[in-house]
Amino acid sequence: MTQTLTLPVPVAVGSLDAYIQTAYRAPMLTEDEEIRLARRFHDEGDLEAARELVFSHLRLVIAVARGYLGYGLPHADLIQEGNVGLMKAVKRFDPARGVRLVSFAIHWIKAEIHEYILKNWRLVKVATTKAQRKLFFNLRSLKNGFEGDRGLSVEQTRRIADVLGVKPGEVTEMEMRLAGHDLALEGSPDDREDAYAPIDYLADSAYEPTRVIEGREYARLQNEGLHVALKKLDDRSRRIIEARWLSEDGEGATLHDLAAEFQVSAERIRQIEARALQKMRGFLAPA
Repeated sequence: MTQTLTLPVPVAVGSLDAYIQTAYRAPMLTEDEEIRLARRFHDEGDLEAARELVFSHLRLVIAVARGYLGYGLPHADLIQEGNVGLMKAVKRFDPARGVRLVSFAIHWIKAEIHEYILKNWRLVKVATTKAQRKLFFNLRSLKNGFEGDRGLSVEQTRRIADVLGVKPGEVTEMEMRLAGHDLALEGSPDDREDAYAPIDYLADSAYEPTRVIEGREYARLQNEGLHVALKKLDDRSRRIIEARWLSEDGEGATLHDLAAEFQVSAERIRQIEARALQKMRGFLAPA
């Protein structure tokens, strides 16, 4: 039976503590009650039964979300995302499997919270592969097993890498990311007038529109000037310059190649090339 499960959760006006107190007042269900409600929802589409299943497990979401407070994200947001996972679990829960909803739901709750943390904890993604996600969510707890607040030693890094099945370099990189801090690209409205934000010194003036246009015009003039300068050379000098510096494949001819072509020494070709380049510089010099 396909349906969309959209249930209200208790909203306690005033504070997060009031919400938590309301959630903990929801009665816990016995196994028989849980099975009966799950069957009513899946067999009959009874949303009231689904609501009771969700309400009775809100305390589980709160407990799981509390374990992720170390990432600096609002507890209320973590709970909200966990509630989404709980509702997904209720929708997919099958009591015939012989598993209690609490065991089934915890995986869905954690999955939603993990996704929320990865999307919002840093502007730059810190974990994209499955191995990196495992490292991201386990590195902090594994580090707590070592004494001291200093960075990981080489041996500690290797041990954590072995446990999580990643390279030591990945552990070191993730530790640096976790220890970093976000920095606003633009300044705050409260900053002093003489304060500088990263946007002020990270901007690349080379891509400023007028400079781009000027650069293209300069390149065009240089290209035209190059053709004019080449035309002023004698045939042999022009052939040597084009073969040495202006070949289409980017691989210029060698002095010995041209020496064989003109039946002179490689040193003679070098002298002709040097004089031709000097003449061209004079032709290209601004008046």
